[in-house]
Amino acid sequence: MANSKGRRRRFGAIRRLPSGRYQARYPGPDGVMRPAPITFATTADADDWLAEKQTEIRRGEWRDPEAGAVSFQAYADKWVEERELAPLTRDLYRYLLDKHLTAFADSDLDEITAPRVREWRAERLRVTGAKTITAKAYRLLKGIMETAVDDELIQRNPCRIKGAGKEKAAERRIATVAQVDALAEAVGMRWRLMVYLGAYGPMRPEELAGLRRRDVDLDTLRVRVRLAEPERMNGRRVPGDTKSEAGTRTVILPAFLHRELRWHLESYAEAGPNGLLFVGEKGAPFRRSTFGRKWRRAREIVGMPEGFRFYDLRHTGHTLSTRSGATLKDTMVRAGQSSEKAALIYQHSDDERQEEVAAGLDATVRKARAATTEKAPDKRSGTDLARGN
Repeated sequence: MANSKGRRRRFGAIRRLPSGRYQARYPGPDGVMRPAPITFATTADADDWLAEKQTEIRRGEWRDPEAGAVSFQAYADKWVEERELAPLTRDLYRYLLDKHLTAFADSDLDEITAPRVREWRAERLRVTGAKTITAKAYRLLKGIMETAVDDELIQRNPCRIKGAGKEKAAERRIATVAQVDALAEAVGMRWRLMVYLGAYGPMRPEELAGLRRRDVDLDTLRVRVRLAEPERMNGRRVPGDTKSEAGTRTVILPAFLHRELRWHLESYAEAGPNGLLFVGEKGAPFRRSTFGRKWRRAREIVGMPEGFRFYDLRHTGHTLSTRSGATLKDTMVRAGQSSEKAALIYQHSDDERQEEVAAGLDATVRKARAATTEKAPDKRSGTDLARGN
């Protein structure tokens, strides 16, 4: 069949339909004849479309129009399974897929368009008001769709909203020394050391969960953080590596915690070198839900804001360490944080410097406690060990 210019067509075919419009078909690189997704008013329009398709093939830009006809749900499930993810990250991705990305569950990959993504995000923000979790869900969706682009299932990632995957971290709250003492008192004798290590360690909850007797040197006040045991959504703990290489560290505690540490080891820690440092009333590893109830009650007793989390104790420790003379590198080493900022490469913090930081922290806390004692009557109970000499 000749084209509109009178020359015989060398690529594809055009035929007139009973409706009077024209259908174009072309052979893909695999030799399969495929029709255009639309019909055309004139043969010239159909011919132009075939010319564009031929150019795509020659440039290697052609994509099988059926490649994207893959279930998003099936592809996302496979995407999660194929990655080496930490247990908590895997749990988070499954939660986001099951609770926040269900709008795409019944769609094929090529049916997820940029307008649909914008509509989904706007609906999530309007219904839930949860900016942080929506940002996490958006980042997961974007990552999955980017892999689909790499797999040549779709031509372009539909997630193109600038800044939609960024989370704006809330300002961390800081507790005073008096508030830390009050929280430790209110949470109960079994858990008071956990509060102090969370603040003055400062250790993450999953790091505290993994501490054993063998990790503690009472004479030198050193605690070795070797692993982390985060709690999954099913309640099970999963022993594993710390959050980063910097997380594996030795924390030198301020001297005022010697009595607290000794008393806890004698009263509550499991027996034997491998015994857990923190266990519940029935001897089992502490549960996040159980401790969470005690923490919320203690927070209420002390009068702390509802948004003050146990994790915020770390920020308190950061702040007090800085006030006691610690450098940024000192606090990073102490808290087990890593950074690639070039300026930090030239800073150093060894055990001797960490001892100085611990001593400075000890002096800072003692001074704050003394000031509090001068302003209020002494209400210490017989079980209050927090102000030991």
